[in-house]
Amino acid sequence: MPAPSSSAVELRGITKRFPGVVANHDIDITVTRGTVHALVGENGAGKSTLMKILYGLQRPDEGTITIDGEQVSFRSPADAIARGIGMVHQHFMLADNLTVLENVVLGAEKAYGIGARARARINELSDTYGLQVRPDVLVEDIGVADRQRVEILKVLYRGARTLILDEPTAVLVPQEVDALFGNLRELTAEGLTVLFISHKLGEVLSVADDITVIRRGTTVATVKPADTDPRALAELMVGSQLPTPETRESTVTDEPVLTVEGLRLTGTDADGTARDLLTDVAFTIHRGEVLGIAGVEGNGQAELVEAVMGIRDPDAGRITLDGDDISHAPTRRRRVAGIGYIPEDRHRHGLLLDAPLWENRMLGHVTERPNSKGAWLTASDARADTRRIVEEYDVRTPGIEVTAGSLSGGNQQKLIVGREMSHHPKILIAAHPTRGVDVGAQAQIWDEIRRARREGLAVLLISADLDELIGLSDTLRVMYRGRLVADADPATITPEELGTAMTGAASGHLEHGVPAQPGAPAPERTDPERTDGRTAPETPKEGDR
Repeated sequence: MPAPSSSAVELRGITKRFPGVVANHDIDITVTRGTVHALVGENGAGKSTLMKILYGLQRPDEGTITIDGEQVSFRSPADAIARGIGMVHQHFMLADNLTVLENVVLGAEKAYGIGARARARINELSDTYGLQVRPDVLVEDIGVADRQRVEILKVLYRGARTLILDEPTAVLVPQEVDALFGNLRELTAEGLTVLFISHKLGEVLSVADDITVIRRGTTVATVKPADTDPRALAELMVGSQLPTPETRESTVTDEPVLTVEGLRLTGTDADGTARDLLTDVAFTIHRGEVLGIAGVEGNGQAELVEAVMGIRDPDAGRITLDGDDISHAPTRRRRVAGIGYIPEDRHRHGLLLDAPLWENRMLGHVTERPNSKGAWLTASDARADTRRIVEEYDVRTPGIEVTAGSLSGGNQQKLIVGREMSHHPKILIAAHPTRGVDVGAQAQIWDEIRRARREGLAVLLISADLDELIGLSDTLRVMYRGRLVADADPATITPEELGTAMTGAASGHLEHGVPAQPGAPAPERTDPERTDGRTAPETPKEGDR
């Protein structure tokens, strides 16, 4: 095993150019063996391109890569894997209908076969690094945190000694984040190395041994966590001082915009068994109100959004928008009636990746100005408005004719937010609106939601970012197994307490994370006229998630 002080990875002078864009310019990074090395930067700063180069997905135009003291040249991920580089992508690449063992050995059958030897190796790796996986369980039956451990196990099974983790905590609750960081400490204690890419600066500071900041395609600093803080890191990322966050006051009115009553939605398991996806879900969102829904992914939040958007037809219940029953209305009618939509999966439901930006600006709003006049599309007006969105929302792009797929994930998200907010919706359905965006873009999206909220926008907010939920929500509810099981006060609850409630450990009205005693009155609430002067999410702030 190499000595802990030896370098696992050295990148020198890495430069990568694309038409109209220099993604990486003269990047230098040294990653010490047996450490967690974090990589932070704004969306479009070049982090993803750099990791694709290290993993063999792209080749640099200039510069050298050195692995364990030996200069290498990767033509494909197979070359990188052969040299001990493994990558866990933000979006898991698992087959739900296969077991954990089958997923791990898929494509690597030559290593240990597919039987007893493979099982023994999986159990050995799981025990050594504290991953606690069960080889024979179906992937569809395990949670998000377990799936992530399976992805880590996959790269370890293939002999990885340096792991690239891309936004590994994006969908985890605080307790799951703590467990993951425990796994990372086990890995580094055994001499493995982790490259940790994240926008959650508080987590970066808690887990990393070294932090490299990339800005506009080049490295600007490598710092120790003890020598910095979230705000200083963010200012290194953007290259300027950040504004001081403003204190907000409640803007909630008594005018209902969206009302959901007795919503029930059923689905069918792989074996044909029917089960409830949503059960008796009911809530009302008023003008100027943000209703946040907290829950571990897979507990019905996605199905709730799809029912409200008309993607799924509920089995029972009623949905009204401004008093108009839209329970079984098509999605097009709901959009025209004033529902804005930021989807959870921007690639599947928010963008045409092979289409230019100006065409993506029209999605969901083809019949509305400036995209059309009467029956005629107005491409010139759509192009002009796309340029406005690019400028106002700081979408980093060489032009509006490039495809949406050529943008970084954060810049894709800013384009979607700009598109939806440009039509001044009555209510915004925002599913993970800042997932995968950098700290500066996150602040911009938060500010845009707050601005529109002051002007009367109602928001249904679904997020795995608990600080985001607590900071933006006027009303906060917890969803567990398709039911709304608890109410939380955003003014008092902590992320840790909310995370506990999300696991089903609490129900009812939460006061500092503790459910009220049976028969006791609910904790006194200040909503909807709360004027406690509470500060909305800062950028950045201690414990930034």
